[in-house]
Amino acid sequence: MALVNSSVSRREALGLLGAAALAAVAAACGGGSSDSAASSSRKRSTGSSGSTSGASCVLTSEMTEGPYYIDGEAVRSNITEGKPGMPLRLDLTVVDADTCQPIPGASVEVWHADATGNYSGFGSATSNRTFLRGVQIADDDGTVTFDTLYPGWYQGRAVHIHLKAHKGGNQVHTTQLFFDENVSDAVYMTSPYNSRSGQRTTNAQDNIYADGGTQSTLALAKNGDGYVGTLTLGIRTSV
Repeated sequence: MALVNSSVSRREALGLLGAAALAAVAAACGGGSSDSAASSSRKRSTGSSGSTSGASCVLTSEMTEGPYYIDGEAVRSNITEGKPGMPLRLDLTVVDADTCQPIPGASVEVWHADATGNYSGFGSATSNRTFLRGVQIADDDGTVTFDTLYPGWYQGRAVHIHLKAHKGGNQVHTTQLFFDENVSDAVYMTSPYNSRSGQRTTNAQDNIYADGGTQSTLALAKNGDGYVGTLTLGIRTSV
């Protein structure tokens, strides 16, 4: 999997979005687990014209940024940097939270732990501040795609990915993406995840998941040797 490098920072990417400040809010807009091709699953909430007839976007709670955020992530789709683990492609669609219409130009950034539960820039990984971190700008269909790895777990937290959604300016909605427990069990039986000992925290045991995790749980499907996870993110264009 070739790494896509870019010298463009998140701040520069946001500058390209224009001066209008819009409040970003993560949302779930229909959909569920599917074994269909990723190209169709990531458009599951829209018709051929891009509109959504009778759809309903459910706003989710904002969730903590956590202590592992680093500003200035690179704009790139592949964030693995050669790290070992189960391949995971994130197919995320950015839509208006009220109408479910796609919103091009939205910025989505993600960051998460590696297979051993470490974040780049912290702890034993202090020397590398970039792996498993990145930004993408939504295309004309409101979609962003990240090639990454299934996150590892660490004590006290359910399996998750951090996410920030932007649409210009400095107003940001911060949330977290969660995973199906059965899929996590299967992944953690494989290398390098199975080298870890101890008991991981489940969704039901996680206080942050309890604040809206069911609405930000990825729909997962097998994708070759790994998985593809899909979710719709809503951006409210007025406050």
